[in-house]
Amino acid sequence: MEWAPAECTLPTEDRPLRLAEFDTLFASSLRRLERVAPTHLRLILDGGSRVEETTRDLTARESGCCSFFTFTLTPGGESLAVDVEVPEVHVRVLDGLAARAGAAAPGAVSGTAPGAAS
Repeated sequence: MEWAPAECTLPTEDRPLRLAEFDTLFASSLRRLERVAPTHLRLILDGGSRVEETTRDLTARESGCCSFFTFTLTPGGESLAVDVEVPEVHVRVLDGLAARAGAAAPGAVSGTAPGAAS
């Protein structure tokens, strides 16, 4: 996690495992990612209770060690929207998460919302 900020309380030895969890989630479920604003990333995942359960668990644990993240999950039929927001000072961390998601799921559609600068 070369983009992990100093405020992250996840022990260094656990970071590769957390990254692997995100990579697995993105590779198996990410359909689309959209940069809504510099401080706001929206991930659209496959729906389903298993994906939602996994995502809720993972984002809760991530918020526990990196409290500056705000994750909002919105189920919508066959998809799950995950809005990830950070304060301006942590845009670099959100950039890293977006890059990681895109690399893990190269088939996912990527975009920037109109008016959003990244």
